[in-house]
Order: sequence, then C-alpha cells, then structure tokens
Amino acid sequence: MTFVIALPCVDVKDKACVDECPVDCIYEGERMLYIHPDECIDCGGCEPVCPVEAILYEDDSPPEWQHFTGVNAEFFDGLGSPGSSAKLGPTGRDHPVVAALPPQRTD
Repeated sequence: MTFVIALPCVDVKDKACVDECPVDCIYEGERMLYIHPDECIDCGGCEPVCPVEAILYEDDSPPEWQHFTGVNAEFFDGLGSPGSSAKLGPTGRDHPVVAALPPQRTD
C-alpha cells in the first residue's frame, strides 16, 4: 500500500507535504503534486500536513478518487525513478487525466 495525491491538490500545490517527506518522493507536476509509489516508504508524514486533505492511503480513497492511484503511478511513466524530487525539480507536465480537468476552485 502507498499514499496517493488526489483531486483536491489540483491547482493548489501547497507543498507542505514536500517539506515533510523524508525521502523526497513527492514530485511537482504542472497542476498538482504526485507521490512516486516505488520511492514512498509509507511513513505517513505527508498526510496530516496537507491543508486540503488530498493525500490518502490508496485503499482509503473514496470511489470517485480511486483512479488517482493509477494517475500517481502513471505520471512516472517515462520519468522512471529519479530518486529525488528536489534534484529533479518541477516536471512541467501532468498526467493526461489531470491536464484535462477544468480549473479547480481554489477559494
């Protein structure tokens, strides 16, 4: 089991979770953040600091967000396992599902 970032992160990208992650496995897309499923050690440090409650255990995702498990994993197709989000920096891209979403309210 791993953590995933879901819809509430889209167009928010608070990044408190990035600061909390001890293994630097949360990567920045254009519109949201993504957790690398192979690099995450399931420590849970990111979950309580997310101000929009977008981070969940994959098995605890509500039905309408369950596809975000695949979205997080598939985001890394072509990127592989960079080993450090700080080293890689913003990727400038998103998973196609996220890129196709209408702008999310951030108020």
